[in-house]
Amino acid sequence: MIPLRDTIPSRRPPLMTIGLIIACTLAFLYSVTLSPVAAKRLFLAYGLVPARVLRLDFTGGMPFISFFSSMFLHGNWGHLISNMWALWLFGDNIEDRMGSFRFLLFYFAGGVAAGLVHVLTNPFETTPAIGASGAVAGVMGAYFLLYPTARIVTLVPVFFVPFFIHIPAFFYLGGWFLMQLIQGTAAFLGVGSAGGIAWWAHIGGFVAGIFMVRRFLLRTRRYYW
Repeated sequence: MIPLRDTIPSRRPPLMTIGLIIACTLAFLYSVTLSPVAAKRLFLAYGLVPARVLRLDFTGGMPFISFFSSMFLHGNWGHLISNMWALWLFGDNIEDRMGSFRFLLFYFAGGVAAGLVHVLTNPFETTPAIGASGAVAGVMGAYFLLYPTARIVTLVPVFFVPFFIHIPAFFYLGGWFLMQLIQGTAAFLGVGSAGGIAWWAHIGGFVAGIFMVRRFLLRTRRYYW
């Protein structure tokens, strides 16, 4: 299933959402210009390495900065596009409700919460975690709470025939979260493979988004649906 758009128009241009997409894209374009060795050094220096954070290893730089810098790094085009598309799809409405600056703070808070959950669930991991998915999951959690009845227009190809269906956000995002929970639990119990995906970062970001969103909303607007 490929989400195409939602049915809730934003009331103003999502400038911060666009800015974050541009920043992540520029960081990715820079990384692909590097040699494999240099790119590996970049990811080790600025990716989130749980073992380095927990042992306060400063030899590779400030380990806590990686909670933020890792959000702008992506491993390949598919990784980048999937994260940025989800940010574009859900971020405009959340930015609309928060304002650009508060949305940026919320985005970073969700990403840090996701990173903390990843560190705590993988304390001995030495592979750097990169990507905006934890922060984007926070945005998705906020959307899940604020717009449960919104429709997500979704492309479902069946034997190469495209079908377009409208799925309530409650079911679309709830199903996504349930899948992360199942995969993360299986990987944690050793009965499945993480497949290079930080499932618990997604879970942590989504839950953090649900619990934090009310604190970031603008109080001076009224919305009627």
